[in-house]
Amino acid sequence: MTQLMETFQTHRSDLWTAILQHLQISLISLLIATVIAVSLAIWLVQYKRAAEIVLQMTSILQTIPSLALLGLLIPLVGIGTLPSIIALVAYALLPIFQNTYVGLTSIDPSLEEAATAFGMTRTQKLIRFELPLAMPLIISGIRIAFVLIIGTATLAALIGAGGLGTFILLGIDRNDMSLIIIGALSSIILAVLFSALIRRFQNLKVKTIATILIALGVLFAGGATINALTHQKKELVIAGKMGAEPEILINMYKDLIENDDPTINVTLKPNFGKTSFLYSALKSKSIDIYPEFSGTVLEELVKTPLKNTNKEQVYQQAKSAIKAKDNLDFLDPMAYQNTYAVAVTKEFADQYHLTKISDLSRVSSKIKAGFTLEFLNRGDGYKGIEKKYGVSFNVKSFEPALRYQAIANGDVNLIDAYSTDSQLIKYNLVTLRDDQHLFPPYQGAPLIAKGILKKYPTVKKSLNKLGNKISDTDMQEMNYLVDVKNVPASKVAHDYLTKHHLLD
Repeated sequence: MTQLMETFQTHRSDLWTAILQHLQISLISLLIATVIAVSLAIWLVQYKRAAEIVLQMTSILQTIPSLALLGLLIPLVGIGTLPSIIALVAYALLPIFQNTYVGLTSIDPSLEEAATAFGMTRTQKLIRFELPLAMPLIISGIRIAFVLIIGTATLAALIGAGGLGTFILLGIDRNDMSLIIIGALSSIILAVLFSALIRRFQNLKVKTIATILIALGVLFAGGATINALTHQKKELVIAGKMGAEPEILINMYKDLIENDDPTINVTLKPNFGKTSFLYSALKSKSIDIYPEFSGTVLEELVKTPLKNTNKEQVYQQAKSAIKAKDNLDFLDPMAYQNTYAVAVTKEFADQYHLTKISDLSRVSSKIKAGFTLEFLNRGDGYKGIEKKYGVSFNVKSFEPALRYQAIANGDVNLIDAYSTDSQLIKYNLVTLRDDQHLFPPYQGAPLIAKGILKKYPTVKKSLNKLGNKISDTDMQEMNYLVDVKNVPASKVAHDYLTKHHLLD
């Protein structure tokens, strides 16, 4: 409990920001879904077959995995709030449409006949008694939809939309239960409070509810306009993959760019997600810069075979290939290499005399591997190990941070890793030598969207200050400070730049 309170005090301002972001995304999504679903239900009351088709379509939307839907939306609409809202609206349509349609079609036919006999028009019947009678069911559908939205909106953090998901993702990545509890508990409290608030709407008149919805629409539209007007100055968006290392690097990028040109405002989006999300976002210009590695550029982005394993030549090959394919700029690389590795506990390595990957063939039946999805599906990952080393294992897939917990708990005994991961020290793990030279060189460098260097000419000089800087030891020590000692990534980044005289 003490640690939970300390974490809350440390992240209090960030928590309020996350709550506001979460509420904004959730309420906008609910408002849009309500207008669409209620309008459709009212229109289709007289068309039973069409209503059944729409009901099936909204049911199908709910079966699409949220991560898959976000992945499909990124190339079309970019990252951030917009794809999050589209996905949340899609998930909220079913309960609102279904309850509204059932409420309207369950009204006693004798009431309809009496209203017709009194000369009421379709609109008059709808406003005077159909909607009031159906209101308890409609509000129930809206409540169900909002609880669903609040829970699902935590995934918005994966694509840079913020919200309470940032606390949960950061907690998983740092193995910090306090952050996970704060994010999850805040989400639960929001769902309970607003569920109770929405319930009170069923006692309001239809005109009052319509007025509230219009007022909310005007409020959100006005807020969006003000936000657009206040962001007219020069702004760069820099994102990073999950983990401490990308967060440290993007904070270095921010400090260097703003130090050399104070007129540029840099917005950071840490813990953004997997390589594919960032790459799609960069090509669509939803973000401007993110740290990438030469081996990943060749293997995953341009899918070009390595010509050799010389790190300088691999970098030049990656730089030329990504420029030719997508017109993206790959700046000067840093000194360290964050290459792939496979790791076991020291006890397991000692017990079976394991020093290199080829040794695993002797104990393949005893191996319980835990790999990330990205490593599982890469030619320079598990697929390459199967092909080049002629071995296969019993494999489970894990999120990056969870695989370390799995090997610490004994659930697996072999994992993929990055050579600069601090957890290798924390959990006393041994990396096995890549004796068949499967893993290509992985030099990190800023990958930059088309046209950014022309628009911001100082950026290239600023970021190239990191060229040939940061050793393997430097990076692992900085990762350790963030992951284990809980030092903010921004401070670790600034301290390194100051120590090495890279800032004025």
